[in-house]
Amino acid sequence: MKNYEVKDIKLAPSGHQKIEWVKNNMPLLRGLEEEFRKTKPFAGIKISLSVHMEAKTAYLCLVLAAGGAQMSVTGSNTLSTQDDVAAALADAGLKVFAVHGATDEEYMRHIEMCLEHKPNIIIDDGGDLVGLLHNQRPDLAEDVWGGCEETTTGVIRLQAMEKEGILKFPMVAVNDAQCKHLFDNRYGTGQSVWDSIMHNTNLIIASKTVVVVGYGWCSRGIAMRASSLGAKVIVTEIDPVKAMEARMDGFDVMKMEQAAPYGDIFVTATGCKHTITVDHMRNMKDRAILANAGHFNVEIDMAGLETAAEEKKETRENIMGYKLPGGKWINVLAEGKLVNIAAGNGHPAEIMDLSFAVQSMSAMYIKDHYQELGKKVIDVSAEIDDKIARRKLEAWGIQIDALTPDQQQYLNSWQV
Repeated sequence: MKNYEVKDIKLAPSGHQKIEWVKNNMPLLRGLEEEFRKTKPFAGIKISLSVHMEAKTAYLCLVLAAGGAQMSVTGSNTLSTQDDVAAALADAGLKVFAVHGATDEEYMRHIEMCLEHKPNIIIDDGGDLVGLLHNQRPDLAEDVWGGCEETTTGVIRLQAMEKEGILKFPMVAVNDAQCKHLFDNRYGTGQSVWDSIMHNTNLIIASKTVVVVGYGWCSRGIAMRASSLGAKVIVTEIDPVKAMEARMDGFDVMKMEQAAPYGDIFVTATGCKHTITVDHMRNMKDRAILANAGHFNVEIDMAGLETAAEEKKETRENIMGYKLPGGKWINVLAEGKLVNIAAGNGHPAEIMDLSFAVQSMSAMYIKDHYQELGKKVIDVSAEIDDKIARRKLEAWGIQIDALTPDQQQYLNSWQV
C-alpha cells in the first residue's frame, strides 16, 4: 500500500508555508509539540485522522507525530482539502490520502485507505471514519482503543450508534467541551462563515436581511456577526427555548415559510436535513443566496433543487445559480456544502488552537483510560477543559483570581 495519494507532491512548499503561518498563531499546540517531542506519549501508537485537510489540521497531525504517533490522515469533505497542504504532510513522511474535488467514491476510498493503517486511536470530523469502519470494515475495530469526534453532527451520529448498541469503542465528544463549542462553534463559525460569504459574493451585508436557520452555538455566532455587520437577522427554530433565546437576543423569530420571502441571504447550521426545501425556495426573492454551515450538504435540499430547476449555471466562482419555473434564480454557495471550509479557509488559527488542543489531550485520555471507559460517547473531563483554558489565558498574558481558603470553605458549607 502506498503512503500517500495527493494531487501533486510538488505543491508541498506552499503547504509548508501555510502550516508555518498557523503554527506561529497556535501557542497551545506549539506548547504541546514541545512537550510531546520530549515525552513521546504516542510512541508506537497508530492514529487515523479524518478532518478538513488544511493548514491548521496539518499542524495538529505534525504535533501528534512529534509525540511518536504513526499518522494516517485524510479529509472530511470533498471540497475542503487544500492540495498543497496534503502534499506538505506527505512530504513530511505522513500517510496522506486526500485530493480537493474528489468524487464521493474517491472520498470514501480515501477514508478506507486511512483505516487500512489499523489505528489504535481515531480522530474524526463528522463521523465518516467511524461510520465506514462500523459499516464496511468491522474487522478493524479490534485494534481501536477509542477516538475523538470534532463536530456536532458527528456526536449526534455517535449517540445514535450508542443508543442502538452498535458502537464498538469509546468516543470522546470533543465538540461538547466548553473550550470547543463556546469558542469554535460560536466565534470561529461566526467569523469564518461571513468571511467566506463576503469573499465569494463580493456583496455588502449591511442592509441585507439574513435568515439564520437554527440557534445552536454555531447559529448564535452566525447571527451575532451578521447583526454586527449591519444585517437585519431573522432566526428560524424548532426548539421553543432556543427560539425564545434568539428573540431575547434581539432577533426576529418565525417559521421558515414565513421568513422565506424576506431573506436576502439564508444560512443553515442545524445538523438536520432539508431545513430549506424547494417549496421555501419558490417563495424566496429572485437571486436569493443560500449557504450551509452544517457539516453535510443535506440541510439545503440540493437534490430537490436540481430536479426543480429549469436551468443551472455558475454565476460566480463557488456559486451555482438555479433557475426555477417562473424565472426566479436561486444562488447556492459551495454546492450546499460547508461554506466556510469548502469555499474558504475555515476557522481562524487562534480558535482551532483551542479545539485541537482538546483533540490532542482527549487522544491522550483515550490512550490512558480506554480499558475502563466502555463502548459509549463520553464527555471531555472538566480537568482537560480547565487546563486548556488556563494555558490559553497564559498565552494571552492574562492572570485571573483564585478562591481563598476562606472562600472555599464558605462555598462548601450550607451554613451562611
